[in-house]
Amino acid sequence: MIENWHRGFVLHRREYSETSLLVDFFTEDHGRITLLAKGARRPRSSLKAVLQPFTPLLLRWSGKGELKTLTKAEPASLTLPMQTLALYSGFYVNEVLAKVLENQTAYPALFQHYLQCVTHLATQPDNLEAILRTFEFHTLKALGYGVNFGVCAATGDPVSPSMTYQFKENQGFIASLLQNNASFLGKDLLAFEQLDFSDKATLQAAKRFTRIALKPYLGSQPLKSRELFQSILPNKLKST
Repeated sequence: MIENWHRGFVLHRREYSETSLLVDFFTEDHGRITLLAKGARRPRSSLKAVLQPFTPLLLRWSGKGELKTLTKAEPASLTLPMQTLALYSGFYVNEVLAKVLENQTAYPALFQHYLQCVTHLATQPDNLEAILRTFEFHTLKALGYGVNFGVCAATGDPVSPSMTYQFKENQGFIASLLQNNASFLGKDLLAFEQLDFSDKATLQAAKRFTRIALKPYLGSQPLKSRELFQSILPNKLKST
């Protein structure tokens, strides 16, 4: 923080009145915070062009109640440019954070991982899946989701790369002969522990795990960003 300025990013914005917006920010020292941006919908508002996703911002706000008022927002650097699939991936990350983060609770380490994530989305468009999985694992850790990927939860034995393990919520991974959506190879669990998604099968398994682990936080409503991504993906693949 620089003299009452707070570093942050726009997660989500919605209309509040004919002239104003409610904006969810992810800030370094206050976590997720919703601010009233008065006049931000006016054509000549200086805030209108600034309050965009993936633009590193410096923010000031005032007020003592739960809903505070944004008083100043300035870009700290240029908006991170993203191609189509990277852009929708970024929207997904923002939507997840807007849903799972506690209001006005600082997540300083996760903020740094978010900054790294959106930077990588902009600069490594061919590595989107691994970037997303890495950020999901960091998010789960920030939420206190404690899973030991290297130990069988039932016996305490080290995970064997060649064995199959069943994921049990609130317990961990247990050696099992069952084969279903919650089954994972030991080699993949050991890769999860290192955030190593270089193997394609491990990357697919990681996506399966994060879907399971994030579901209690995200609820039953489908993510809008995921629906948008799926709607443009077939057309995108046809054009490549």
